[in-house]
Amino acid sequence: MRKNIVLLVIAALVLVSCSSVKRTLRQEYTVVSYNVENLYDTVDDPKIPDEEFLPESEKKWTVERYQKKLTDIARVISEVNPKEMPEIIGMAEVENQTVLEDLIKVGNLKDKYAIIHEESPDFRGIDVAMLYRKDAFTEITHEVLPVTFPDDPGFKTRDILHVTGKMRHKTFHIFVNHWPSRIGGDDKTEPKRILTATVLKNKVNQILAANPKTRIIIMGDMNDEPTNKSLRETLDAGSIDSKSKLVNLMIPDDAAGLGTYFYSGNWNMLDNLVVSDRLITSRRVYVMDQKGFIFNNDWMTFVNKKGDKTPNRTYVGNKYVGGVSDHFPVYFRMIVK
Repeated sequence: MRKNIVLLVIAALVLVSCSSVKRTLRQEYTVVSYNVENLYDTVDDPKIPDEEFLPESEKKWTVERYQKKLTDIARVISEVNPKEMPEIIGMAEVENQTVLEDLIKVGNLKDKYAIIHEESPDFRGIDVAMLYRKDAFTEITHEVLPVTFPDDPGFKTRDILHVTGKMRHKTFHIFVNHWPSRIGGDDKTEPKRILTATVLKNKVNQILAANPKTRIIIMGDMNDEPTNKSLRETLDAGSIDSKSKLVNLMIPDDAAGLGTYFYSGNWNMLDNLVVSDRLITSRRVYVMDQKGFIFNNDWMTFVNKKGDKTPNRTYVGNKYVGGVSDHFPVYFRMIVK
C-alpha cells in the first residue's frame, strides 16, 4: 500500500514537472495598441496648449475625472487577456511621462510595467509611448524617427517611437505610431500620412536589408485603414496570403466591416497591427491565429439609437460623458518558443 502511494506521488511530480517544462518552452505573449484619447494631467504646462484639459477649463478636467480615466484605461488593459497582463502596450495620445507614471501605479498595472517615452513636437502636445512588462521584455535601445513636411514646415506631428528589445532572448524591433489626422478632409490630409509611412518604410527597409529575418512589430493609430495608400502601397503591408514582407493583421476584421473608430455612421479601422512576414512563417516565434483582434467589453461602449455599440469617449465636445476612449484597442497573441 505504501509503495503504491509513493509511486502515485512520483507520477504526480513528473506530470507537474512536464507541465512546467512545456510552459517554459512555449510562452504566449500579448501585444496591445491603444489610442487612449487625450490622456492629459490636470497641471498647466506652459510649453504646450493644454488649457482645454485643466480644472478651470470649460471641460472642467478635474483630478477625480483624471483618476477615473486612469482606472478605466488600466481596466481595459487588464481585460484584454484575463489570464495574463499584456507584455507590450503601445499607446497614443498621452501628454507626458507623468501620465504614464500615474497609469502604471493603478490597478493590475502596479509594479509590473516600465515606460519608454520621448516628448514629440506635436502641436497639441500629445505623444506616443510604450509600456512593457519588466519580467517579459528587456529594452536594448530606443530612438525617435522625426516626421517633417517640406511643403508645410509649420505642421508638427508625433515622432515615430522605435524600440529594440528582447523577449526570451529573441530580438524585436517595435514601432509605435500616431499618424496625422484626417481633420480637414481625407484627400487633403492623405499626403501627410503617406509621407509619415515613407519615413517608417525607409527605416524598416534598412533593418530588413541588414537582416531579412528580423522580427518587426508596427502598431498604432495610423488614421488610415489597411486599404488606404499609406498602408497598402507606401508601407506595403499586405494580407497574410500576399507576398509582402509586412503583413497587416487587421485586414481580416477590416474586410468583415469591423473597425476601431466610429465616425458619421461608419466604422473605420484606424488602429493597425503590422508584422514582418517572419512572424507569420516562423515555427518558433509566430502570431497565433494569424490575425489581430479588436477588444471591447460592454462597459467600454455607448449604444446609439441604431443599436451600434461604439467606443464611449470621455467627452462629447465639452460635455463630460465619462467614457474611457473614442477608440477600441487592438491586439494580437504571439508564441515565443
